[in-house]
Amino acid sequence: MSEKPATPPAQLQIQIELDPATANGAFVNMALVNHTETEFTLDLIYVQPQQPKATVRARAITTPKHMKRLLLAIQENLARYEARFGTIDLGDAPAFPQGGIVN
Repeated sequence: MSEKPATPPAQLQIQIELDPATANGAFVNMALVNHTETEFTLDLIYVQPQQPKATVRARAITTPKHMKRLLLAIQENLARYEARFGTIDLGDAPAFPQGGIVN
């Protein structure tokens, strides 16, 4: 008797809702990344020129595996962007604190 090949599980289709306030987005010009053994926290911040105070506009908390997937997706999209529009020159733009990484 031959075994039937295993049927792959059906792919789940997720419908993503985007409310109007979220759809407007938030401009950010700085990011801070923190992590523990079990999670990463990504704070997206808006720093106004010549102001001593900044505002966190969004915070994402995720798992290390998902953070790595996000990093790979960002790298892939940045490579596509530069292939189409040219290399992004960071010039003398100020860097994020400690390279954007805070432990």
